[in-house]
Amino acid sequence: MRRQARKGGGRQLELTIEAIGTQGDGIGFDDGRPVFVPQTVAGDRLLVRLEAEKGGGFRGEALELLQEGPGRAEPPCPHYGPCGGCALQHLDETHYRAWKEALLPEALGRQGLPAEGLLAEGLRPTVFVPPGTRRRATFALRRQGARLELGFHRRRSHELVDLQACLLLTPALFALTVPLRRLLAELLPAGLRGDAVVLEAENGFDLLLVTPEPPDLAAREALAAFAEAEKVVRLSWAPDLKSEPEPVIERAGPLLTFGRTPVVPPPGGFVQPSREGEAALTAAVLEALPEGVGRVADLFAGCGSFTFALAERAQVTAVEGDAAALAALWTAARRGGLAGPVMVEQRDLVRQPLLAGELSVVEALVFDPPRQGAREQAAEIAASRVPTVIAVSCSPASFARDARLLLEGGYRLDWIQPVDQFPWAAHLELVARFSR
Repeated sequence: MRRQARKGGGRQLELTIEAIGTQGDGIGFDDGRPVFVPQTVAGDRLLVRLEAEKGGGFRGEALELLQEGPGRAEPPCPHYGPCGGCALQHLDETHYRAWKEALLPEALGRQGLPAEGLLAEGLRPTVFVPPGTRRRATFALRRQGARLELGFHRRRSHELVDLQACLLLTPALFALTVPLRRLLAELLPAGLRGDAVVLEAENGFDLLLVTPEPPDLAAREALAAFAEAEKVVRLSWAPDLKSEPEPVIERAGPLLTFGRTPVVPPPGGFVQPSREGEAALTAAVLEALPEGVGRVADLFAGCGSFTFALAERAQVTAVEGDAAALAALWTAARRGGLAGPVMVEQRDLVRQPLLAGELSVVEALVFDPPRQGAREQAAEIAASRVPTVIAVSCSPASFARDARLLLEGGYRLDWIQPVDQFPWAAHLELVARFSR
């Protein structure tokens, strides 16, 4: 490989991209050390500048594309590149799907679990959720003089990309950013930074404003007028994303229907990012549930994404550590006449997992942990005798680690259904069924 002279603070070299890594960056090698270069495809030959160390390798800045590899496409979004929301719009559809479908087998392989021969019924084709379906977003805010910037952070930066377009969001959700930007430009002081968490519910928008100071009386009056005009059914405020939100305006509870049960999620609470993705995951969970099961545990239940669909077939104990999410679930269960079929328990399953003996009363179990997975809980499940375990995951890497624990505990991996509801991103969700 021909090396170039040092220039601009970093060593330059010619690099050939050999693969796309699990985070969406192209990977080449310099003396055996990986160099990660964003927005590249396998087969690209580039002049790059080494920027910084990254996990035993380097990040590389592409200076010039010398030879183009196969599978490159024109990114459809004008913000692609600076915006950190999408990593792979430069791939054509065929190469993007092939890369996405390889994520799970590669993660299993890193745990010594080859996909071929491991699954009794196979790795199913990925369900691809189209762009333009994301119903929830957290927008960063920054007041610059008389202008308000609203958008997503730049890649590896706290700087903002002020959105003029977004192909991921539902049209209605993106349309709301126009009047919201105009309103906040009038209300927020110069130099302020904050966030706006928006959910497009079934009956209107749920908006959580995150700013250092609460809105004063004049701001509340302006927010009330905005909510009426823009179909915002609930508006809340919090000083940061970790604090409990304070209600500002509530014209109605924002509704999401899980199974046949309407639920009002807490302000800023986690819900699946798209209706289509949620439907695909729920369908796979219900398919994995054996007929005639009497008692089911729904671990990391949130505000009931799977609980209420499961409750139409069995008695369900929903276990969740977040008090606000569990309160929303329990309120919906009581209002829907499901206080018998649905029971709840608040418990931090990362720090205090349900023990194998406690799981002996259920015939099937669903667990849907956060991105880091559920190592401790998976170990207890592996030691239990629950006949059917249904794993839901948003991380192939943590799923593969937890799956290995279950397999070492004597479970068989029947099948996996991948679901891609994060177009052009390095995320992949899945449902897997394990059985004894």
